Amino acid sequence: MPLLAQGQKIHSIPVSCSPGDDTSLLSLSLADLLPSASACLILNSRHYASNEGAASKMPPRTYLRELGCIACEELSQLGAGKEGWLSDDPSLLYAVEAHSLVLANRSLVLILRWDYSLNPIRIRPSLSPEEGHISAIEWLIFEDFRVIALGTSNGYLLIYSLEADLIHKQFIHPGHILRLRARGMKVSLAQDTSSEDICIVLPGVIARIDGSEVQNLLQRWLQESHSHSWGQKSPKKELDDIGNSYGRLPYQVWNISKYGSCVDAAITGIVPPPLMELQSRQRYYCAVAVGADAVISAFRLSEDRSRSLVGALFSKVVPATFSAIASFSKMIWRSEQSSPVKREPSPQSFAKASALTCLKDEPRRGEKLALSPSGSLAAITDSLGRILLLDTQALVVVRLWKGYRDASCLFMEMLVGKDGSSSSNSAYHEQSKSDYCLCLAIHAPRKGIVEVWKMRLGPRLLAIPCPKGSKILQPSYRFGSSPDISPSSYIPLEVLLLNGDSGQISVLNRSL
Repeated sequence: MPLLAQGQKIHSIPVSCSPGDDTSLLSLSLADLLPSASACLILNSRHYASNEGAASKMPPRTYLRELGCIACEELSQLGAGKEGWLSDDPSLLYAVEAHSLVLANRSLVLILRWDYSLNPIRIRPSLSPEEGHISAIEWLIFEDFRVIALGTSNGYLLIYSLEADLIHKQFIHPGHILRLRARGMKVSLAQDTSSEDICIVLPGVIARIDGSEVQNLLQRWLQESHSHSWGQKSPKKELDDIGNSYGRLPYQVWNISKYGSCVDAAITGIVPPPLMELQSRQRYYCAVAVGADAVISAFRLSEDRSRSLVGALFSKVVPATFSAIASFSKMIWRSEQSSPVKREPSPQSFAKASALTCLKDEPRRGEKLALSPSGSLAAITDSLGRILLLDTQALVVVRLWKGYRDASCLFMEMLVGKDGSSSSNSAYHEQSKSDYCLCLAIHAPRKGIVEVWKMRLGPRLLAIPCPKGSKILQPSYRFGSSPDISPSSYIPLEVLLLNGDSGQISVLNRSL
Protein backbone atom coordinates (compact mmCIF):
# COMPACT_ATOMS: atom_id res chain seq x y z
CA MET A 1 0.00 0.00 0.00
CA PRO A 2 1.56 3.39 -0.92
CA LEU A 3 2.54 5.68 1.96
CA LEU A 4 0.69 8.61 0.32
CA ALA A 5 -2.10 9.09 -2.17
CA GLN A 6 -1.10 9.65 -5.80
CA GLY A 7 0.53 13.05 -6.23
CA GLN A 8 0.09 14.10 -2.59
CA LYS A 9 2.80 16.53 -1.38
CA ILE A 10 4.02 16.89 2.19
CA HIS A 11 6.02 20.06 1.63
CA SER A 12 6.97 21.73 -1.60
CA ILE A 13 10.74 22.29 -1.66
CA PRO A 14 13.39 21.69 -4.33
CA VAL A 15 14.39 18.03 -4.31
CA SER A 16 17.55 16.73 -5.97
CA CYS A 17 17.25 13.45 -7.86
CA SER A 18 20.04 11.46 -9.41
CA PRO A 19 19.73 10.96 -13.21
CA GLY A 20 17.85 7.85 -14.17
CA ASP A 21 16.66 7.21 -10.61
CA ASP A 22 12.96 7.49 -9.96
CA THR A 23 13.48 7.67 -6.20
CA SER A 24 12.84 11.10 -4.71
CA LEU A 25 15.86 12.05 -2.65
CA LEU A 26 16.64 14.68 -0.08
CA SER A 27 19.71 16.87 0.35
CA LEU A 28 19.50 19.58 3.02
CA SER A 29 21.39 20.83 6.02
CA LEU A 30 20.37 20.30 9.62
CA ALA A 31 19.41 23.95 9.86
CA ASP A 32 16.80 23.40 7.14
CA LEU A 33 15.09 20.63 9.10
CA LEU A 34 12.87 22.94 11.16
CA PRO A 35 9.53 21.91 12.70
CA SER A 36 7.68 23.48 9.78
CA ALA A 37 9.64 21.30 7.40
CA SER A 38 10.16 18.14 9.41
CA ALA A 39 9.15 16.03 6.44
CA CYS A 40 10.61 18.04 3.57
CA LEU A 41 10.16 15.48 0.85
CA ILE A 42 7.95 14.88 -2.18
CA LEU A 43 7.28 11.16 -2.36
CA ASN A 44 6.76 9.47 -5.67
CA SER A 45 3.98 7.03 -4.89
CA ARG A 46 4.41 5.31 -8.22
CA HIS A 47 7.92 4.34 -7.14
CA TYR A 48 6.65 2.74 -3.93
CA ALA A 49 3.81 1.03 -5.73
CA SER A 50 6.19 -0.37 -8.33
CA ASN A 51 8.54 -1.53 -5.60
CA GLU A 52 5.74 -3.30 -3.77
CA GLY A 53 4.61 -4.93 -6.98
CA ALA A 54 8.16 -6.04 -7.69
CA ALA A 55 8.49 -7.46 -4.19
CA SER A 56 5.29 -9.49 -4.60
CA LYS A 57 6.50 -10.88 -7.95
CA MET A 58 10.01 -11.76 -6.77
CA PRO A 59 11.39 -14.99 -8.24
CA PRO A 60 11.56 -17.89 -5.78
CA ARG A 61 15.16 -17.18 -4.81
CA THR A 62 16.39 -17.05 -1.26
CA TYR A 63 18.58 -14.20 -0.13
CA LEU A 64 19.33 -15.79 3.25
CA ARG A 65 21.88 -18.47 4.05
CA GLU A 66 21.31 -20.44 7.23
CA LEU A 67 24.25 -20.55 9.62
CA GLY A 68 22.88 -22.63 12.47
CA CYS A 69 20.62 -22.57 15.51
CA ILE A 70 21.09 -21.33 19.07
CA ALA A 71 18.12 -23.18 20.61
CA CYS A 72 19.11 -24.71 23.97
CA GLU A 73 17.71 -25.18 27.47
CA GLU A 74 19.89 -22.41 28.90
CA LEU A 75 17.96 -19.80 26.88
CA SER A 76 14.98 -20.25 29.20
CA GLN A 77 16.97 -18.32 31.82
CA LEU A 78 16.71 -15.29 29.51
CA GLY A 79 12.98 -15.65 28.89
CA ALA A 80 13.01 -17.90 25.81
CA GLY A 81 9.94 -20.07 25.31
CA LYS A 82 7.45 -17.24 25.01
CA GLU A 83 6.48 -15.84 21.64
CA GLY A 84 8.31 -12.63 20.86
CA TRP A 85 10.69 -12.95 23.83
CA LEU A 86 13.65 -11.65 21.81
CA SER A 87 11.99 -8.45 20.62
CA ASP A 88 9.65 -7.68 23.53
CA ASP A 89 12.23 -7.52 26.33
CA PRO A 90 14.02 -4.13 26.26
CA SER A 91 16.58 -5.26 28.86
CA LEU A 92 17.82 -8.11 26.64
CA LEU A 93 21.25 -7.33 25.17
CA TYR A 94 23.09 -9.08 22.36
CA ALA A 95 26.37 -9.01 20.43
CA VAL A 96 27.73 -11.22 17.66
CA GLU A 97 31.13 -12.34 16.44
CA ALA A 98 32.10 -14.71 13.64
CA HIS A 99 30.69 -17.90 15.17
CA SER A 100 29.15 -16.94 18.50
CA LEU A 101 26.27 -14.96 19.91
CA VAL A 102 26.27 -13.47 23.38
CA LEU A 103 22.93 -12.68 25.06
CA ALA A 104 22.54 -10.96 28.41
CA ASN A 105 19.94 -9.62 30.79
CA ARG A 106 20.54 -7.60 33.94
CA SER A 107 22.41 -10.33 35.80
CA LEU A 108 23.32 -13.16 33.41
CA VAL A 109 25.49 -13.44 30.28
CA LEU A 110 25.11 -16.44 27.98
CA ILE A 111 27.60 -17.22 25.17
CA LEU A 112 26.27 -19.55 22.46
CA ARG A 113 27.83 -21.06 19.34
CA TRP A 114 25.31 -21.78 16.62
CA ASP A 115 27.34 -24.74 15.33
CA TYR A 116 27.12 -26.44 18.78
CA SER A 117 30.90 -27.00 18.80
CA LEU A 118 31.04 -25.79 22.44
CA ASN A 119 28.60 -25.95 25.31
CA PRO A 120 26.94 -22.66 26.32
CA ILE A 121 29.07 -20.51 28.63
CA ARG A 122 27.42 -18.73 31.55
CA ILE A 123 28.83 -15.58 33.16
CA ARG A 124 27.09 -14.25 36.26
CA PRO A 125 28.94 -11.12 37.43
CA SER A 126 29.06 -10.42 41.15
CA LEU A 127 27.80 -6.84 41.10
CA SER A 128 27.16 -4.82 44.23
CA PRO A 129 24.29 -2.32 44.45
CA GLU A 130 26.86 0.46 43.99
CA GLU A 131 27.99 -1.12 40.70
CA GLY A 132 24.45 -1.64 39.35
CA HIS A 133 23.30 -4.21 36.80
CA ILE A 134 24.39 -5.14 33.26
CA SER A 135 23.26 -2.45 30.81
CA ALA A 136 25.54 -2.83 27.74
CA ILE A 137 27.60 -5.56 26.11
CA GLU A 138 30.18 -5.88 23.32
CA TRP A 139 32.71 -8.34 21.92
CA LEU A 140 36.36 -7.24 21.98
CA ILE A 141 38.06 -9.29 19.27
CA PHE A 142 41.83 -9.21 18.82
CA GLU A 143 44.13 -11.43 16.81
CA ASP A 144 45.14 -13.55 19.81
CA PHE A 145 42.08 -13.44 22.04
CA ARG A 146 38.39 -12.67 22.33
CA VAL A 147 36.79 -11.24 25.46
CA ILE A 148 33.43 -9.84 26.55
CA ALA A 149 33.05 -6.21 27.68
CA LEU A 150 30.14 -5.32 29.97
CA GLY A 151 28.84 -1.90 30.99
CA THR A 152 26.76 -1.42 34.13
CA SER A 153 23.96 0.93 35.11
CA ASN A 154 26.25 2.77 37.54
CA GLY A 155 29.13 3.47 35.17
CA TYR A 156 31.46 0.46 35.54
CA LEU A 157 33.29 -1.32 32.73
CA LEU A 158 34.00 -5.04 33.18
CA ILE A 159 36.00 -7.36 30.89
CA TYR A 160 35.50 -11.14 31.10
CA SER A 161 37.33 -14.01 29.46
CA LEU A 162 35.47 -16.80 27.67
CA GLU A 163 36.21 -18.96 30.73
CA ALA A 164 34.02 -16.58 32.78
CA ASP A 165 37.04 -15.06 34.59
CA LEU A 166 36.94 -11.38 35.47
CA ILE A 167 39.97 -9.74 33.85
CA HIS A 168 39.32 -6.08 34.48
CA LYS A 169 36.93 -3.81 36.35
CA GLN A 170 37.06 -0.03 36.20
CA PHE A 171 34.81 2.88 37.07
CA ILE A 172 34.28 5.18 34.06
CA HIS A 173 31.70 7.81 35.01
CA PRO A 174 28.57 8.07 37.18
CA GLY A 175 25.52 7.10 35.17
CA HIS A 176 23.87 4.39 33.13
CA ILE A 177 26.11 2.99 30.39
CA LEU A 178 23.85 2.89 27.33
CA ARG A 179 26.17 1.54 24.67
CA LEU A 180 29.60 0.06 24.05
CA ARG A 181 31.03 0.42 20.52
CA ALA A 182 34.26 -1.06 19.21
CA ARG A 183 35.37 0.34 15.86
CA GLY A 184 38.26 1.65 13.81
CA MET A 185 38.62 4.93 11.94
CA LYS A 186 40.96 6.54 9.44
CA VAL A 187 43.34 9.06 11.03
CA SER A 188 45.19 10.45 8.01
CA LEU A 189 44.77 9.78 4.32
CA ALA A 190 48.24 11.11 3.64
CA GLN A 191 49.99 8.89 6.20
CA ASP A 192 47.57 5.98 5.71
CA THR A 193 47.14 5.46 9.45
CA SER A 194 44.13 4.35 11.45
CA SER A 195 42.89 4.48 15.03
CA GLU A 196 40.86 1.88 16.91
CA ASP A 197 38.89 2.51 20.05
CA ILE A 198 36.06 1.55 22.37
CA CYS A 199 33.35 4.18 22.71
CA ILE A 200 31.31 4.26 25.93
CA VAL A 201 27.99 6.13 25.82
CA LEU A 202 26.17 7.45 28.90
CA PRO A 203 23.29 9.98 29.08
CA GLY A 204 24.91 13.25 28.03
CA VAL A 205 28.43 11.80 28.28
CA ILE A 206 30.74 9.97 25.88
CA ALA A 207 34.07 8.31 26.71
CA ARG A 208 36.82 6.82 24.57
CA ILE A 209 39.40 4.10 25.33
CA ASP A 210 42.16 3.49 22.80
CA GLY A 211 42.15 -0.06 21.47
CA SER A 212 45.91 -0.41 21.92
CA GLU A 213 45.54 0.23 25.66
CA VAL A 214 43.01 -2.60 25.94
CA GLN A 215 45.24 -4.88 23.89
CA ASN A 216 48.23 -4.17 26.14
CA LEU A 217 46.18 -4.94 29.25
CA LEU A 218 44.95 -8.21 27.76
CA GLN A 219 48.48 -9.20 26.75
CA ARG A 220 49.63 -8.75 30.37
CA TRP A 221 46.73 -10.90 31.48
CA LEU A 222 47.51 -13.52 28.82
CA GLN A 223 51.20 -13.68 29.79
CA GLU A 224 50.31 -14.25 33.42
CA SER A 225 47.77 -16.91 32.46
CA HIS A 226 50.44 -18.72 30.42
CA SER A 227 52.90 -18.55 33.32
CA HIS A 228 50.31 -20.25 35.54
CA SER A 229 49.69 -22.93 32.92
CA TRP A 230 53.43 -23.76 32.88
CA GLY A 231 53.46 -24.15 36.64
CA GLN A 232 55.23 -20.93 37.54
CA LYS A 233 54.27 -19.68 40.95
CA SER A 234 53.21 -16.10 41.32
CA PRO A 235 51.37 -14.29 44.08
CA LYS A 236 47.63 -14.34 43.67
CA LYS A 237 46.36 -11.01 42.40
CA GLU A 238 42.92 -9.76 43.28
CA LEU A 239 40.93 -6.93 41.79
CA ASP A 240 40.58 -3.95 44.06
CA ASP A 241 37.41 -1.88 44.38
CA ILE A 242 38.48 0.69 41.77
CA GLY A 243 41.27 -0.62 39.59
CA ASN A 244 42.75 -3.92 38.61
CA SER A 245 45.92 -5.92 39.07
CA TYR A 246 46.80 -5.59 35.35
CA GLY A 247 46.70 -1.79 35.33
CA ARG A 248 44.17 0.95 34.80
CA LEU A 249 42.89 1.81 31.32
CA PRO A 250 43.49 5.48 30.46
CA TYR A 251 40.56 7.15 28.76
CA GLN A 252 39.04 10.49 27.78
CA VAL A 253 35.54 11.60 28.69
CA TRP A 254 33.45 14.49 27.34
CA ASN A 255 30.23 16.22 28.34
CA ILE A 256 27.86 16.35 25.33
CA SER A 257 24.70 17.35 27.20
CA LYS A 258 24.51 20.96 25.96
CA TYR A 259 21.36 20.17 23.93
CA GLY A 260 19.95 17.69 26.44
CA SER A 261 20.60 14.10 27.40
CA CYS A 262 21.28 11.56 24.66
CA VAL A 263 20.03 7.99 24.23
CA ASP A 264 22.71 6.96 21.72
CA ALA A 265 25.93 8.47 20.40
CA ALA A 266 29.10 7.60 18.52
CA ILE A 267 32.51 9.02 17.71
CA THR A 268 32.39 9.17 13.93
CA GLY A 269 36.00 10.04 13.07
CA ILE A 270 38.83 12.54 13.10
CA VAL A 271 38.06 16.19 12.28
CA PRO A 272 40.33 19.19 11.55
CA PRO A 273 41.23 21.45 14.50
CA PRO A 274 39.49 24.80 15.01
CA LEU A 275 40.68 27.74 12.93
CA MET A 276 42.68 29.31 15.78
CA GLU A 277 44.41 26.01 16.66
CA LEU A 278 45.68 24.86 13.26
CA GLN A 279 49.19 24.31 14.68
CA SER A 280 47.89 22.15 17.51
CA ARG A 281 49.28 18.62 17.62
CA GLN A 282 46.40 17.18 19.60
CA ARG A 283 43.74 15.13 17.88
CA TYR A 284 40.11 16.17 17.48
CA TYR A 285 37.12 13.86 17.05
CA CYS A 286 33.56 14.38 15.88
CA ALA A 287 30.75 12.92 17.98
CA VAL A 288 27.12 12.62 16.87
CA ALA A 289 24.38 12.10 19.46
CA VAL A 290 20.62 11.50 19.27
CA GLY A 291 18.06 12.12 21.98
CA ALA A 292 14.71 13.50 23.08
CA ASP A 293 15.59 17.20 23.29
CA ALA A 294 17.72 17.30 20.14
CA VAL A 295 17.05 14.72 17.45
CA ILE A 296 20.63 15.12 16.22
CA SER A 297 23.53 17.02 17.77
CA ALA A 298 27.20 17.12 16.80
CA PHE A 299 30.31 18.04 18.81
CA ARG A 300 34.03 18.52 18.28
CA LEU A 301 35.95 16.63 20.97
CA SER A 302 39.44 17.63 22.06
CA GLU A 303 41.92 15.11 23.48
CA ASP A 304 43.44 17.63 25.88
CA ARG A 305 41.67 17.97 29.24
CA SER A 306 43.63 21.07 30.27
CA ARG A 307 42.64 24.42 28.82
CA SER A 308 45.77 26.26 29.91
CA LEU A 309 49.28 25.68 31.27
CA VAL A 310 48.08 26.54 34.77
CA GLY A 311 45.25 24.03 34.39
CA ALA A 312 47.68 21.37 33.25
CA LEU A 313 49.97 21.96 36.25
CA PHE A 314 47.01 22.08 38.60
CA SER A 315 45.62 18.76 37.30
CA LYS A 316 49.04 17.09 37.74
CA VAL A 317 50.28 18.59 41.02
CA VAL A 318 47.12 18.59 43.14
CA PRO A 319 46.31 14.84 42.87
CA ALA A 320 49.96 13.94 43.60
CA THR A 321 50.08 16.31 46.58
CA PHE A 322 46.81 15.01 47.96
CA SER A 323 48.00 11.41 47.58
CA ALA A 324 51.29 12.18 49.40
CA ILE A 325 49.46 13.92 52.26
CA ALA A 326 47.02 11.04 52.59
CA SER A 327 49.84 8.48 52.68
CA PHE A 328 51.76 10.52 55.27
CA SER A 329 48.69 10.87 57.48
CA LYS A 330 48.14 7.11 57.38
CA MET A 331 51.70 6.51 58.57
CA ILE A 332 51.29 8.90 61.53
CA TRP A 333 47.74 8.11 62.63
CA ARG A 334 47.66 4.41 61.73
CA SER A 335 45.45 2.52 64.10
CA GLU A 336 43.95 -0.91 64.32
CA GLN A 337 40.85 -1.25 62.21
CA SER A 338 38.50 -4.18 62.03
CA SER A 339 37.85 -3.71 58.30
CA PRO A 340 39.44 -1.48 55.64
CA VAL A 341 37.53 1.54 54.42
CA LYS A 342 36.30 1.09 50.86
CA ARG A 343 37.50 3.81 48.51
CA GLU A 344 34.86 5.73 46.61
CA PRO A 345 35.54 5.99 42.86
CA SER A 346 35.93 9.56 41.68
CA PRO A 347 34.88 10.65 38.19
CA GLN A 348 37.53 11.89 35.77
CA SER A 349 37.35 15.51 34.69
CA PHE A 350 35.84 16.29 31.30
CA ALA A 351 37.92 17.13 28.27
CA LYS A 352 36.81 20.02 26.08
CA ALA A 353 33.77 19.47 23.83
CA SER A 354 32.57 22.20 21.45
CA ALA A 355 29.06 22.13 20.00
CA LEU A 356 28.89 22.16 16.20
CA THR A 357 25.17 21.99 15.38
CA CYS A 358 21.89 20.45 16.43
CA LEU A 359 18.40 19.70 15.14
CA LYS A 360 15.44 20.30 17.44
CA ASP A 361 12.05 19.30 16.09
CA GLU A 362 9.42 18.59 18.75
CA PRO A 363 7.79 16.16 19.21
CA ARG A 364 10.33 14.17 17.17
CA ARG A 365 12.87 12.25 19.29
CA GLY A 366 16.01 10.50 18.14
CA GLU A 367 16.10 6.83 19.10
CA LYS A 368 18.94 4.79 17.57
CA LEU A 369 22.09 5.44 15.58
CA ALA A 370 24.02 3.14 13.22
CA LEU A 371 27.42 4.02 11.73
CA SER A 372 28.90 3.02 8.40
CA PRO A 373 32.32 1.30 8.48
CA SER A 374 34.18 4.52 7.66
CA GLY A 375 31.99 6.63 9.95
CA SER A 376 31.11 9.00 7.09
CA LEU A 377 27.40 8.05 7.19
CA ALA A 378 24.98 7.53 10.07
CA ALA A 379 21.44 6.14 9.92
CA ILE A 380 19.22 7.62 12.62
CA THR A 381 15.74 6.42 13.55
CA ASP A 382 13.23 8.70 15.29
CA SER A 383 9.95 8.44 17.15
CA LEU A 384 7.88 9.47 14.12
CA GLY A 385 8.87 6.44 12.04
CA ARG A 386 11.45 8.22 9.92
CA ILE A 387 15.02 7.24 9.09
CA LEU A 388 17.54 10.00 8.41
CA LEU A 389 20.78 9.35 6.54
CA LEU A 390 23.36 11.81 7.86
CA ASP A 391 26.64 12.75 6.22
CA THR A 392 28.74 13.03 9.39
CA GLN A 393 31.52 15.04 7.72
CA ALA A 394 29.35 17.77 6.18
CA LEU A 395 26.63 17.36 8.88
CA VAL A 396 24.00 17.23 6.16
CA VAL A 397 20.96 14.96 5.94
CA VAL A 398 21.19 13.43 2.48
CA ARG A 399 18.21 11.07 2.55
CA LEU A 400 14.96 10.41 4.38
CA TRP A 401 12.67 7.39 4.64
CA LYS A 402 9.12 7.54 6.05
CA GLY A 403 6.82 4.93 7.53
CA TYR A 404 9.36 2.82 9.45
CA ARG A 405 8.21 2.84 13.07
CA ASP A 406 10.27 0.71 15.50
CA ALA A 407 12.81 0.10 12.72
CA SER A 408 16.44 -0.96 13.16
CA CYS A 409 19.24 -0.12 10.72
CA LEU A 410 22.63 -1.65 10.00
CA PHE A 411 25.10 -0.92 7.24
CA MET A 412 26.33 -3.82 5.10
CA GLU A 413 28.43 -4.41 2.00
CA MET A 414 27.19 -6.29 -1.08
CA LEU A 415 28.42 -7.34 -4.49
CA VAL A 416 26.03 -5.35 -6.68
CA GLY A 417 26.16 -5.86 -10.43
CA LYS A 418 28.52 -8.84 -10.10
CA ASP A 419 27.94 -12.38 -11.29
CA GLY A 420 26.01 -13.80 -8.36
CA SER A 421 26.59 -17.45 -9.23
CA SER A 422 30.34 -17.07 -9.29
CA SER A 423 30.64 -14.69 -6.35
CA SER A 424 28.48 -16.84 -4.08
CA ASN A 425 30.93 -19.71 -4.44
CA SER A 426 34.08 -17.61 -4.10
CA ALA A 427 36.02 -17.26 -0.88
CA TYR A 428 36.46 -13.99 0.95
CA HIS A 429 40.08 -13.57 -0.12
CA GLU A 430 39.10 -13.46 -3.78
CA GLN A 431 37.28 -10.16 -3.33
CA SER A 432 38.70 -6.77 -2.33
CA LYS A 433 36.99 -3.86 -0.64
CA SER A 434 36.59 -2.00 -3.93
CA ASP A 435 34.36 -4.82 -5.25
CA TYR A 436 31.71 -4.18 -2.62
CA CYS A 437 28.99 -1.54 -2.50
CA LEU A 438 27.83 0.06 0.73
CA CYS A 439 24.16 -0.61 1.51
CA LEU A 440 21.74 -0.03 4.38
CA ALA A 441 19.66 -2.87 5.80
CA ILE A 442 16.38 -1.69 7.38
CA HIS A 443 14.40 -4.08 9.54
CA ALA A 444 10.77 -2.93 9.65
CA PRO A 445 9.08 -5.24 12.20
CA ARG A 446 5.62 -3.78 11.64
CA LYS A 447 5.90 -4.62 7.93
CA GLY A 448 7.61 -7.95 8.61
CA ILE A 449 10.42 -7.31 6.10
CA VAL A 450 14.12 -6.50 5.86
CA GLU A 451 14.90 -4.02 3.07
CA VAL A 452 18.33 -3.39 1.57
CA TRP A 453 18.99 0.03 -0.01
CA LYS A 454 22.04 1.06 -2.01
CA MET A 455 23.98 4.01 -0.60
CA ARG A 456 23.88 6.87 -0.84
CA LEU A 457 21.08 7.60 -3.25
CA GLY A 458 20.51 4.24 -4.89
CA PRO A 459 17.30 2.21 -5.17
CA ARG A 460 15.95 -0.55 -2.99
CA LEU A 461 17.74 -3.79 -3.88
CA LEU A 462 15.96 -6.37 -1.73
CA ALA A 463 12.83 -6.86 0.33
CA ILE A 464 13.13 -10.03 2.42
CA PRO A 465 10.18 -11.25 4.53
CA CYS A 466 11.10 -12.13 8.12
CA PRO A 467 9.14 -13.76 10.96
CA LYS A 468 7.73 -11.80 13.86
CA GLY A 469 10.13 -11.56 16.78
CA SER A 470 13.25 -11.39 14.61
CA LYS A 471 16.31 -9.18 15.08
CA ILE A 472 19.04 -8.03 12.70
CA LEU A 473 22.55 -8.29 14.13
CA GLN A 474 26.06 -7.47 12.99
CA PRO A 475 29.42 -9.05 13.89
CA SER A 476 31.49 -6.84 16.16
CA TYR A 477 34.56 -5.01 14.91
CA ARG A 478 37.81 -7.00 14.76
CA PHE A 479 40.79 -4.98 16.01
CA GLY A 480 43.62 -4.97 13.49
CA SER A 481 41.28 -5.80 10.58
CA SER A 482 42.01 -2.71 8.47
CA PRO A 483 41.57 -3.50 4.75
CA ASP A 484 44.74 -1.50 4.00
CA ILE A 485 46.83 -4.16 5.74
CA SER A 486 45.62 -7.06 3.61
CA PRO A 487 43.17 -5.86 0.96
CA SER A 488 43.01 -9.25 -0.76
CA SER A 489 41.61 -10.91 2.39
CA TYR A 490 38.94 -8.31 3.03
CA ILE A 491 35.92 -9.56 4.97
CA PRO A 492 32.79 -7.58 4.02
CA LEU A 493 30.40 -6.13 6.55
CA GLU A 494 27.52 -8.58 6.92
CA VAL A 495 24.07 -8.56 8.53
CA LEU A 496 22.64 -11.56 10.35
CA LEU A 497 18.96 -12.32 10.95
CA LEU A 498 18.04 -14.06 14.21
CA ASN A 499 14.61 -15.68 14.53
CA GLY A 500 13.86 -15.50 18.23
CA ASP A 501 11.07 -18.08 18.19
CA SER A 502 12.96 -20.83 16.36
CA GLY A 503 16.53 -19.87 17.32
CA GLN A 504 17.61 -20.02 13.68
CA ILE A 505 20.31 -17.57 12.64
CA SER A 506 20.96 -16.68 9.00
CA VAL A 507 23.14 -14.27 7.04
CA LEU A 508 22.00 -12.01 4.24
CA ASN A 509 23.77 -13.05 1.06
CA ARG A 510 26.43 -10.58 0.02
CA SER A 511 25.58 -10.84 -3.68
CA LEU A 512 22.39 -10.30 -5.64
